[in-house]
Amino acid sequence: MTGYRIDRQLAEFGDHVRGWRMVLGLTAQQVSERAGITRATLRKIENGDAGVSFRNVAQVLRALGMLDQVVETIDPLSSEIGRLRADRLVKKRAR
Repeated sequence: MTGYRIDRQLAEFGDHVRGWRMVLGLTAQQVSERAGITRATLRKIENGDAGVSFRNVAQVLRALGMLDQVVETIDPLSSEIGRLRADRLVKKRAR
């Protein structure tokens, strides 16, 4: 069942990428050129294909002007629980 949920979330993510592209008035060709990827790869991202490299997804997010927001969103210190547990961010030596 977990795989199904991830597939749904990837599809939703792809829909959001497509939505931002459309809101910004950009064609698939424009975004793929700005991201340095093929239109086929962009299509895979927009369709939620899990086989696309993280780098390609990040390049598309950068081309849409969204990469900084995504990186900031996953920063543990940008959440209350992350700030409360910030001491856990310090690397400890393996023994």
